[in-house]
Formats: sequence, C-alpha cells, structure tokens
Amino acid sequence: MAAELGQKEETKNVKITAKTHVKLNKKLGRRECQLVTFDLPYLAFYYNQKLLFYRGSDFEEMVGKLKDGLAVVLEDFYQLAGRLGKDDEGVFRVEYDDEMDGVEVAEAIAEGIEIADLTVEEVTTTLKEFTPYNGVLNLEGLRRPLLAVQLTKLKDGLAMGMAFNHAIIDGTSTWHFMSSWAEICGGAHSISVPPFLDRTKARSTRVKLDLSLPSTPLASSNGDAKLPPQLREKIFRFSEAAIDKIKSNVNANPPSSDGSKPFSTFQSLSVHIWRHVTHARELKPEDYTVFTVFADCRKRVEPPMPESYFGNLIQAVFTVTAAGLLSANPPEFGASMIQKAIEMHNAKTIEERNKEWEKSPKIFEFKDAGVNCVAVGSSPRFKVYEVDFGWGKPESVRSGSNNRFDGMVSMYQGKSGGRSIDVEISLEAVAMERLEKDKEFLMEM
Repeated sequence: MAAELGQKEETKNVKITAKTHVKLNKKLGRRECQLVTFDLPYLAFYYNQKLLFYRGSDFEEMVGKLKDGLAVVLEDFYQLAGRLGKDDEGVFRVEYDDEMDGVEVAEAIAEGIEIADLTVEEVTTTLKEFTPYNGVLNLEGLRRPLLAVQLTKLKDGLAMGMAFNHAIIDGTSTWHFMSSWAEICGGAHSISVPPFLDRTKARSTRVKLDLSLPSTPLASSNGDAKLPPQLREKIFRFSEAAIDKIKSNVNANPPSSDGSKPFSTFQSLSVHIWRHVTHARELKPEDYTVFTVFADCRKRVEPPMPESYFGNLIQAVFTVTAAGLLSANPPEFGASMIQKAIEMHNAKTIEERNKEWEKSPKIFEFKDAGVNCVAVGSSPRFKVYEVDFGWGKPESVRSGSNNRFDGMVSMYQGKSGGRSIDVEISLEAVAMERLEKDKEFLMEM
C-alpha cells in the first residue's frame, strides 16, 4: 500500500524526464578491488542517500556542467562507475571495465516546487521523490550502478539527489568524492586529493560470503511481517552559542580521579541528544538504552590509513546503560561512557572485532544498532556546505529516506557556519512530539 501511495505522489510532484548514464572520459581497461572486512557487513544496508539543494536559473546548463564534471572525476573514482561482483571463490569485489554503463543519471522536473518548500525542518515524504534508489539494497549493486544521481528542476534551482552503494564507501569517502566533483566543476584540471583505492592495505583477509539477491527485491526490505512504527524525521539546528553552552554544561563537573580528558563537542552533543531522546521515549528506569556511533577507523588501524582511503573504514561502537541511570545522573555520566567506548576502540580492539567477524560473519541490517537506541551517523566534520559546483553553496543538505529507523541521528555541519551543528533525528511520532516541546533539549531556557 505504501509503495502505491509513493508512486501516486511521484506522478503528482516529480516527473522523470530523462535517464542516461555517465562514463569515464578515458579508457581504463579492466580493474578489480576486493571488498574487505570493513565493507562486507553493510551489504544488507540500503544505498546511502544524500540530497543537496542549489539555487540557479539555468537548469540545463547546471546539468550539463555536472555531467561533464562527473565524467572527469570518475577517472579517479572509477570504482563508483563499476559493479559489485564475486571472484571464483565467492569473495565480493568491485569490478570495473570500460563496457559497463557507468553512473546512472536521471533528470526530473518538479513543477511549482521551490527550495523553500523542501528545506523546512520537518522532513516530508515529498523529499523521497528527489532521491534515487529508495528501498534498494546494497547487494543489488551486483546488477545496478554503484552510484545513481537524480537532478530535479525546481522553480528556483536544482535538487541533487544521490544514492551511493554503502557496501563500498562510508561518509568520509562520500564527501571526498563530492568535494572532488565540485573542484572539477569549479574549473580545476585535476582533483587536489586523489583517493587511496587499495582496500587490502587496511585488511587483506579474504572472506567468502554465500549471499545472493532476493528473488523479489522488496522481500528483504521488511525484516518481519509487522508494520514498522510510524516515524517522524526532523532537523534541529543548534547555533554556535547553543553548542558552546551544551559543551560547557557537560564539562562543568568533569570526573577528577580517572584522568579523563575534557569532553569533545561531539561527545557533549551526543549525550545531550541521548538523554533527551531517552526522556522523550518515557522508558522505564530499568529499560536498557544503547548509544551507537559509527567510528572512523582510518587513524585507529595499524598501520594508519590516509584520510583519502576510499571505502568503508568505520565500525559501530556501542555503549549501553539503564535509562534510569542515564537520566538520574548528570550529563557527564553518559558523556564519560561514550568517551571511554570511543577511546577504547583502538587498533587492538579493531583487530579483535575483525577476527571475530571473519570467524562468524554477520551481515547487519540497517536497524541493528541496539534496543532503544540513539545511533549517530554522518559527522559535523564533513564540510558539506562547502560543496560548490560553481553556482554557490548548497541551501540545505539532507539524508534520504533509506536506512532510517527509530533513533537514527545524522549530524551535519550547521548551515549558519562556525561551530553550529544541524541534527537530523528519526523518532516514533509520539516521542518526537515530546522532544519538540523539551525546552532544555532545544536550549530555549
């Protein structure tokens, strides 16, 4: 029923006018790159979607520039123009050859819709129509492009929706690619930071997985028969002053005996969100609640990998406590738990986690972040508002509808700049209503 409704909405709001493919400007021949232990757990996630809005009056010129730039930047990021495949032993890999289709690019038009209609704080179902590959599993990269782009003409600009196969890249790699693409469109002859493409330098163990596509794509998108809870998705914008105040409050009474460092901005904002979401859910004191962060392991592995490492080099780090303990104690209690979990995730821990997974591979589903969880993806470190293709910075940056579940949080660099942070939260409707009225959470006291 939901899919039918979505299709009706699509014919009403967004009309696809053309679908093409963009290939590399030059021939590279055949290339192969083994997927490694850091990549493989995400095969049963959905494509990771990003949505950027730009002002502009000449849609055709913007589209032409983006396609031309894409054909150039793919010479460095050719894996995005490839497909998933398996070698003779059943080990997954990225395969590229010059005969493949390349990146799928759809053009669309949304008559009468303005950027302002789509950048409101409440995330509407309309946004789903501006991103490709809704409900498409990463595993489908065996037969689909690993990157799909949808460029939609708005009344006053362009909506740029993208779907990246999450089994091959994480957030750091996503924004490295986006900033490189923007560099080329901005007139650069080459990108400033080429991607580091050899994943086996981070982990060389070959893991054979007996995974194949479901006979019907939708069969895998519902893990159980019961209907999922109704979610609401909203952006909360924390100004630089609010962020400084949150950080100051969490650091007001640091534990003195254990020699711990001051809590970072990320740790402070994370515990602020965790505590107030837990309160909004009205959990019982004995109920467990889990905080999950997808930690970047580039500088944690041994030997360390460069920031330009192209692939997934993240691992989920979990912290769990009783809701009553989290709420009854001051914020530094939860912040200390988060800090310790992140600091303990060193090369030794990563190695042990990898060996354990390789012995008994577990393919995650996007909602496996834990009970009553708050799970943080993306990062305010990513310079998302500096992705300028030659017509100015984006008016707004959003996540798509894929991989959303109750408690999913995405943090973005704030539109207002400085230390401001935009926080995108998905919650059950009743809990979201309570969170919206929580003045302490909103920093409106």
